[in-house]
Amino acid sequence: MKTGLHLKALLPTLISVLVALALLLHGPVEQLAHYHEFADQSEWSGIPHAIDVLTNIGFALVAVLGSWFLLEKYRQGDTGVAFPAYCIFTLSLAATAVGSSYYHLAPDDARLFWDRLPIAFACCSLLAAVRAASLPGMDARKAFMELVLLLIAALTSVIWWQQTGDLRPYLLIQGLTLVLIPLWQWIWKAGLADRLTFGTAMLLYVAAKMTEMLDGQILLQLHVISGHSIKHLLAALAAGLIVYRWRAHKETQTKVHMQKIVVHRQTAS
Repeated sequence: MKTGLHLKALLPTLISVLVALALLLHGPVEQLAHYHEFADQSEWSGIPHAIDVLTNIGFALVAVLGSWFLLEKYRQGDTGVAFPAYCIFTLSLAATAVGSSYYHLAPDDARLFWDRLPIAFACCSLLAAVRAASLPGMDARKAFMELVLLLIAALTSVIWWQQTGDLRPYLLIQGLTLVLIPLWQWIWKAGLADRLTFGTAMLLYVAAKMTEMLDGQILLQLHVISGHSIKHLLAALAAGLIVYRWRAHKETQTKVHMQKIVVHRQTAS
């Protein structure tokens, strides 16, 4: 039992190393030459690319709800070690709404930096939050240090792309977010509601990336909205599920669950 648990606990590290090694061997991943040529050419009240711009309201709404939930939990004293990471996650959603809107008004590489940076922060703060909430024995100091290190990695990944044109670190962060979160929750036996909610959110984000790749084709079929605009809505919905689930998650329940895991590990040994 003990050996099996230790082997499972090594899986996230092993996967992270293998994916990073694969990207290293692959070589630089450059941005597509026509990346800034989005299908949405609509204009409304003087706003260019209006639907791509205005669909970022979804991120702003989730950020407002998230801020309300954070304040609610703070007043109730129901915060826990993941609280700082969820604060950064909520701020990152607000920054995404601003940064993505700014970018889509006049898409170019300079503005894209301010679109990608908050997305990287959102991914890394969510990684820190789930790890802090899932890992048995995680204390506030260690959780905060891991959050800081992950945010530095997020910033570095976007600066690396800006300076070199290489997207590998940025793609690594997004890919590991999709893989490690459900993996950690499975290994450390997170509640079923947590796993279902986060799993659905991850699937929604994958669907969002797919609609992004089918930007023009979707517009041709629907005539009203493009794939990239739908991506904004699906990604905001994914974030909304995460924020809402965290609101329902009680820190006292987490503490009891962690104690059970620790007792189980001690018994197994």
